[in-house]
Amino acid sequence: MNYYSIAICNVFYLLINFILDVRSGDVYSVGFGIGDVTGPAAEINMMGYAQVGQDTAGIHFRLYSRAVVIDDGKGGRVCFASVDVAMVSQLVKLEVIKQLLAKYNGTYTINNVMLGSTHTHSGPGGFMNYLMYNMPSLGFVQQNFDAIVAGIVRSIDSAHTSLTSAKILINSGQLMDTNINRSPIAYQNNPQSERDEYETNTDTTMTLLKFVSTSGQILGVIAWFPVHCTSMNNTNHLISGDNKGYASMRFEQDINGGSLVGKGPFVALFPNSNEGDVSPNTRGPKCIDTGLACDVLTSTCNGNVGKCIASGPGRDMFESTKIIGARQYVFAKELADKATQELSGPIQYIHQTIDMENVTVTLPNNTKVTTCKAAMGFSFASGTTDGPGLFPFKQGDTANILWNKVKSHVKNTTKQMLDCQYPKHVLLPTGDLKFPFPWQPSILPTQIFRIGHVLVASLPSELSTMSGRRLRDAIKREYEKNSAENITVEPVISGLSNTYSSYVVTFEEYQIQRYEGASTIYGPYTLDAYIQQYRYLASKLATNSAVPAGPPEPNYLDQQISLVPGVLFDCTPDGKKFGDCISEPLMEYTIGSTVKVAFVSGNPRNNVRDESTFLAVEKLDTNSNQWTLIATDANWETRFDTIYEGVNSLTHMRLIDRFMWIKTGFPLLSCQSIATIIWEIPNDTAPGVYRIRHFGNYKDWTQTIYTYSGVKHQDISCYGIS
Repeated sequence: MNYYSIAICNVFYLLINFILDVRSGDVYSVGFGIGDVTGPAAEINMMGYAQVGQDTAGIHFRLYSRAVVIDDGKGGRVCFASVDVAMVSQLVKLEVIKQLLAKYNGTYTINNVMLGSTHTHSGPGGFMNYLMYNMPSLGFVQQNFDAIVAGIVRSIDSAHTSLTSAKILINSGQLMDTNINRSPIAYQNNPQSERDEYETNTDTTMTLLKFVSTSGQILGVIAWFPVHCTSMNNTNHLISGDNKGYASMRFEQDINGGSLVGKGPFVALFPNSNEGDVSPNTRGPKCIDTGLACDVLTSTCNGNVGKCIASGPGRDMFESTKIIGARQYVFAKELADKATQELSGPIQYIHQTIDMENVTVTLPNNTKVTTCKAAMGFSFASGTTDGPGLFPFKQGDTANILWNKVKSHVKNTTKQMLDCQYPKHVLLPTGDLKFPFPWQPSILPTQIFRIGHVLVASLPSELSTMSGRRLRDAIKREYEKNSAENITVEPVISGLSNTYSSYVVTFEEYQIQRYEGASTIYGPYTLDAYIQQYRYLASKLATNSAVPAGPPEPNYLDQQISLVPGVLFDCTPDGKKFGDCISEPLMEYTIGSTVKVAFVSGNPRNNVRDESTFLAVEKLDTNSNQWTLIATDANWETRFDTIYEGVNSLTHMRLIDRFMWIKTGFPLLSCQSIATIIWEIPNDTAPGVYRIRHFGNYKDWTQTIYTYSGVKHQDISCYGIS
């Protein structure tokens, strides 16, 4: 073989290897982590529905932050976390970054960390930066804020310390029968030609990234899919990750096998996307008194918003949560199993803050328009069919005589704001409300990650279906137009990320002034402002160009106000001590039945027991005579309820009770409480001897907090399963 033949063979060999390398994708350093963010399980208003009296009173299953760190080995590193909270607050992001900077000396910054959320409406509130969002929880709740921040940081710590070589694969598909549009009349106002491009009035695309180590072990997944976490309705008082939390739990249990919930190495992230007008309550809204359809514009029944309620596919909210969550899990598992396309390319990021109240937008016809000072419209107060609001407000409202009289004593709305926000009739001129600190944000973070050919855009808002479609298309076109790589990118939206600024709808949807339009706080051109900004970021990211940081994000931690009373002290009934079992289990149960026990308890706010549990279900190993932990309060099949003595003010299906302080004729507050533990025995439970234990903390009159545990018959409370 001559020299030229050898050279040709070498070139051919290199070319083949190059092609194989492209097809097989790049190798990244990847790490996953999970951290408990559950927070106080008693007396704190839940964030999401803004429902007075919907306070935490136990745990259905725990909330988690799930994080992934991705490094390309060439200086590009990003961290993405999906958190089981209603939304990520600016304050939480700033504090997380502060702690990460102190730990990792600049490895993780405001620019390369993205915090997304699942949007559960069944977690404790009081962790927001701006006054209006903390009002339902009677202000700031330091205990919950600390729990969320600590859990997020722990999840990132775990991801950071578990880095391993891995491939990233992508797959996507259409998941049907899992969401509906809750404002279809607003969607219908979008141009017919635009609507004709899509088969449905909700996004049904699930986009999944699968991470597999070079040794073949699946490390984790991220599955973006738009649907509200409102399967658990506004009568619920148990902390719950709702449908997306259930999807994560099921996927993790599937891969991790016998590991306890929240403890295994495989982590499944189910962050939300453009879910603004998207509901999991697939049966749709009906009048609960007549069974007839609600008014399509106002979502009322004979003028009453409280009677127009959408329901999920199950018999109750628990079953609906399970069904919608299971559909996401099963489909994500299918996508992961069939994923073959591997990612290649660098890890990059771009971040810039903007003043959303002062953006000048150039429309496609070269007309210049502006965003507005923040304001909430009348329909905001009506709520949605997932969680109705206040009478006499209704969706589509543009006036309310009673509120106009009340509002005139709070803050007059300027003509400039009214003109800018038109046709929204302003309920709350939040952009002008600064006492004792701002009610809603003006400075917002915007951010895009590049992971191979996937672009992840973080949005500090809830985007409607069509808003998300327009934004994704704009990012894709702008990036591909400016990139020298001749690359086809896959944009995804991570909604409710980094901070929160209510909703974003299209200009056409805004005209209808449904709940989502009334909650689009920067006026009719809010979406256009976002599209302009993310086109700018996409073009700069495509050319690897730096951008100015933008104005600093405000931090109002030192100005927060809390009106939530603390735990005074705990006490027990005469002759009882903390941890005593006062409602005992039967001696024998069958598979599929429900066990219920009750213990004298302390207030759960004495200790949130993060990374721990208020209950344990244990199985006796008859050979070693040792007890093995098989379930905690993080499991779906368990439930931890708190009941306070003398209180029976509200009961719901599945034994959910709410807390209320009881005052007698002198200043004596009720101090006795009961912990009820429920275990629905799974069908795959092995016959044997089991026991249920309760753990907690109580505060005595000196304000000292002590730990206690409860178990029947001294050391054993057991029953058989056959």
